[in-house]
Amino acid sequence: MTDLTTSFSHFIGCDVGKREIVVFNSRDGKNSTIPNSKKALAAFAAGLDRTCLVICEATGGYEAALLDAMLDAGIAAHRADARKVKAFIRSFGIRGKTDKIDAKAIAQYGAERASKLALWQKPAQSRQCLQSLVLTRADLVRDRVAYKNRLAAPGAEPVKVMLREVIKCLDRQIATIEAKARALMASQPQLVRDAASLRAIEGVGPTIAMALLALMPELGTLNRRQAAALAGFAPHPNQSGTRDGYRKARGGRPEVKTTLFMGALSATKSRKPMGQFYQRLIAAGKKKKVALVAVMRKIIVIANAKLRKNHEVQLS
Repeated sequence: MTDLTTSFSHFIGCDVGKREIVVFNSRDGKNSTIPNSKKALAAFAAGLDRTCLVICEATGGYEAALLDAMLDAGIAAHRADARKVKAFIRSFGIRGKTDKIDAKAIAQYGAERASKLALWQKPAQSRQCLQSLVLTRADLVRDRVAYKNRLAAPGAEPVKVMLREVIKCLDRQIATIEAKARALMASQPQLVRDAASLRAIEGVGPTIAMALLALMPELGTLNRRQAAALAGFAPHPNQSGTRDGYRKARGGRPEVKTTLFMGALSATKSRKPMGQFYQRLIAAGKKKKVALVAVMRKIIVIANAKLRKNHEVQLS
């Protein structure tokens, strides 16, 4: 993604739904509704000029057709973080919620923050496919854990046979997804190089490397602070008056946190540099949870640096 450097004359907020998209155009202050279909969106994009910025929220993938239509037509677009937009709307004291209200607020969000936003760039097809496989695997692993816990719980005797069958089915599906993900990565030389670089980091095995490449495709294009913040490991101040409390890591991508937790935990138990770093923090009086998050942050920062070096070598 690249920073916006163009001055836009008007902003178009889009509240995306499964079947329809409610649009607000800041130029005329009017709302309209269009079907969320490729044909309708292509016609909509064809009627826009290149002095506008189209803004929408991430809505579980239903925004993909809109963003594709804008890219095809050469119209600048930004996919906003839904949490930031909601906080923006609340800052006006707006309590009501309708699609029209949301579309207008999204346009206002774009108008006020255009200089700090980033243009949408479509990820490579291989990365999109890998992300889908990794996220589906994570869902299935969570389901398997839930069913195994239910199998071990008191009173499971009447349904043990069924629970075991479900667990076996989940095992097969997880194995199939993992095989497809490995095959996909093996077919992409850049992914092979990047995965090898990530696996050289303490605590990062093949599964974690695959997940990082899928869930944080921006790695290698950020600075260290941006990488930590995007992953959700950047410490935020907790100070008021004379009190200076523990800084807390908030926000970020929960899937990345879940992915790195076990890897970081494993790294803290080693005698290698990452484990020594963890022990120094504990010796300095840091809480174990704080020290563990610091290890996770260190892994992300190192991963970003390694992939940036890979990309620089590829371009040279």
